[in-house]
Amino acid sequence: MLVLVVLASCNAFYRMGVLNCMARPLAVKRHDRIIDAITTTGSVSVADLADDLNVSRETIRRDLKMLASRGQLDIVHGGATRRLAQEPALSKRMTENADGKSQIGRTAASLVEDGMVVLLDSGTTAQAVAEALVGHLDLTIITNALSSAVILSRVKGFKVVMLGGEVDPIDEGTVGIDTMDMLRNYRVDIAFVACGGVSEDGQPTDYTRLWAEQRRRMVAAAKKTFFIADAEKFGRETPIRIDAMDGAAGIIVDDMPSPTLAAQIQARGLEVVIGR
Repeated sequence: MLVLVVLASCNAFYRMGVLNCMARPLAVKRHDRIIDAITTTGSVSVADLADDLNVSRETIRRDLKMLASRGQLDIVHGGATRRLAQEPALSKRMTENADGKSQIGRTAASLVEDGMVVLLDSGTTAQAVAEALVGHLDLTIITNALSSAVILSRVKGFKVVMLGGEVDPIDEGTVGIDTMDMLRNYRVDIAFVACGGVSEDGQPTDYTRLWAEQRRRMVAAAKKTFFIADAEKFGRETPIRIDAMDGAAGIIVDDMPSPTLAAQIQARGLEVVIGR
């Protein structure tokens, strides 16, 4: 009897080994085809990959997660894109999802009351907020964004404070020790802070340690803060966490995240506000 049990166990382990050996080459082939598709088209969707490779969507999600951990792609909402070493230039981002960013801008502006002190981050979504603020009265706007400072300085009755520091040519905004040092001088009623991505666990993230730290301090400087992020950033795995959850009230978006991502965001204490 003991011999039979041992033999049965050996056979089971043998079968498992064979299956694992067979599965590994199949996974490698899938990964190669995924990378080829991203190289050719720039982006892929989970649904299309699952159909093309004849596997489940869950298998594709695991493949994408593994490839992202190796630095071979960036995960985004519903699929993946080529890995971005840095955020694209502001001029390139201006035309991407302009309607969605306008919705976020209008919703953010609706949270601002006349007479408030507003801290406004840089980036294309933040610029949409600046454009939507034009109809308000008697605002003090503190910003590190060159474009937003120009737009808002032309509005009668607005006081605009430009945060000093080194200008980042990608984001066309000031960043660094000098910028962060100036933040300490101001009392802020409400802040609108950008991010590079919103990871699958609901955490706002960024491309560099410097930008993440500056945005953390922006959150800390205000009585109330909202992150601003369009749907293109859902699930995007930029490498640095913005560790500021305790001070943020919510995140304003142009489209509802997936139920899983929305639950993760809310679990971090952030309200999900849909732009309109």
